[in-house]
Amino acid sequence: MRAGRLLSLLLLLQTRGRMTAQALAEELEVSVRTVYRDVESLNGSGVPIYADRGPAGGYQLLDGYRTRLTGMTGDEAATLVLAGIPGAAAELGLKSVLAAAELKLRAALPGELAGRADGVRERFHLDAPGWFRADEPVPHLAALAGAVWDARQVSVRYRRWKAPREVSRTLSPLGVVLKAGRWYLVAARASAPDGRITAYRVASVLDAEVLDLPAVRPPRFDLATFWQEWTERYERSVYTGTATVRMTADALRFMAFVFPPEMSRVARERAGEPDESGRVVTEVPIESIKHGHTELLKLGANVEVLAPPPLREMLAETTRGLAQLYLEGEPP
Repeated sequence: MRAGRLLSLLLLLQTRGRMTAQALAEELEVSVRTVYRDVESLNGSGVPIYADRGPAGGYQLLDGYRTRLTGMTGDEAATLVLAGIPGAAAELGLKSVLAAAELKLRAALPGELAGRADGVRERFHLDAPGWFRADEPVPHLAALAGAVWDARQVSVRYRRWKAPREVSRTLSPLGVVLKAGRWYLVAARASAPDGRITAYRVASVLDAEVLDLPAVRPPRFDLATFWQEWTERYERSVYTGTATVRMTADALRFMAFVFPPEMSRVARERAGEPDESGRVVTEVPIESIKHGHTELLKLGANVEVLAPPPLREMLAETTRGLAQLYLEGEPP
């Protein structure tokens, strides 16, 4: 505990220059008397700290006393500053670890590289979650991440969308992934003979217990490669149907802003030539009739569903209800 505090005091002086005993005490959350003792200990171990007296005084390291990272370019130093996402580190239980690592990195950089890194921090900020999304509660994330790191199996109770809604699984965790503000656990079924690997949404984990059993990691497993392939398969599997629609060119462009990427991408790729009215016929992937109804309503009168008939009829029924409500003044 004290060794860590001494290191933090040294790094604070190295990164910030002259600091008063009071400022150091507030930063380290200790008393001023403790700061005095720690400075004496560092001096006794050969660290050249000297004190300036007076109102503008404080503790300061002797000029030139600095640990440097060798072989690092300005671009590399700037990139390392962007590597840490504070919200993600906090959810993983690593907020203090990230802060300490950044302080050590900043302290070890030569002056010109430290300035470059500080400039990036002032100009760029990473905010992973999407718009209009509240943070998901992930109370078991830290435990699952620890199991990944320690290569231990986990027993989880998981809520899924299909029946039975709640299932229990024993998993060999292989990695955690942050996707658009949502955390996923990549794991293999420990009891499945084929060892199928899939992704579990961490927010849907109801209970998690780390077991004293080693997790089995497939040979040559690569998390990034698996995730790319799995997400592509998942996006293709979700859309089990297709709606044929006739829409305006403006609606086709607008889809990119309000529709899932796969829906707008396919719609653009399959769009025909505009007719005399400027409308195009295209196909839009849908998960179900209800899903297609909900999504295509976003385009209002700028889209007409040609097929399938159940979707066209559902939209027609909605349109009749809206017309009765707004034009006739009576609820449907």
